[in-house]
Amino acid sequence: MKNRLEGKRALVTAAAQGIGEATARAFADAGADVVATDINAEKLAELSAQTNVTTHVLNVMDRSAIKALIEKESHFDILFNCAGVVHHGSVLDCTEEDWNQAFDLNVKSMFRMSQAVLPGMLAAGGGSIINISSIAAHKGLVNRFAYGASKAAVIGLTKSIAADFVTQGVRCNAIAPGTVQSPSLDGRIAAFDDPVEARKQFIARQPMGRLGTAEEIAAIALYLASDESSFTTGTLMKVDGGMSI
Repeated sequence: MKNRLEGKRALVTAAAQGIGEATARAFADAGADVVATDINAEKLAELSAQTNVTTHVLNVMDRSAIKALIEKESHFDILFNCAGVVHHGSVLDCTEEDWNQAFDLNVKSMFRMSQAVLPGMLAAGGGSIINISSIAAHKGLVNRFAYGASKAAVIGLTKSIAADFVTQGVRCNAIAPGTVQSPSLDGRIAAFDDPVEARKQFIARQPMGRLGTAEEIAAIALYLASDESSFTTGTLMKVDGGMSI
C-alpha cells in the first residue's frame, strides 16, 4: 500500500532527526506532499533530497512564524506534532525555567500548531492531527518529572481536540513511545558519568530487551495519518516495547 497518503498534504515538526525525520520520510514514501520543519537548518537540509518533501525552518514557539508558514502553504490534511524536550530530574531538581520550557515546547507548541492548521482542515472537510506524547505520561518514570507532566498534558490536549471536532471530520490522536533510539537519546546518554552503563539501564527498562526505532513509531503515525484509521480518534497509542504492561 505504497500510496496510502496520495493526494494528502502533511506538516511535520521536529523533522530534522529521530522520530520526526522518520515520519516525514514515511509520509513522503506513502505519497503525501510533506512540509518538513525544524529549527536545525543544517540537519533539515538533508531531507531536501527526499521525493515529495519541502523543508522549512520553523520555531514552533514562534506564533508569527507559524502563521506565516500556514499562510504560505495553504491547508494541510495531516499535522504531526513531534517537537519536544526531555528534562532530567525530580520535582526537587526542576526549576521554574525547566518547567516552563517543558510545557512551552512539549504542549504549547502543539496548541499553536493545531490552532493554526485546524481552520484549513475544517474548510477542507477533515484532517488528522497526531501528537507525540510519551509512555512517561502513562507510567511514572524516575527523573522525568517535568517531562512526564507535560506529556500527560498532551493527552488531555489530544482528547479535547478530538471531542470538539469529531463531527467535523478532524481526528486527533496521540502516540506514547517507550525508549526510542535517536540522536536525542544519544545526547542524554552522553551526559551521564558512565554512558555505557546508562545505555544498559535504558535498555533494561524495556521488557523486550531492546530500544525502539524511529521507524517503528513512524509506522504508527502513518496509520493514524491514513484513511485506514478513519474510525480512530481521541486515542493514546502506546508503542513502548511492553513498558506499560
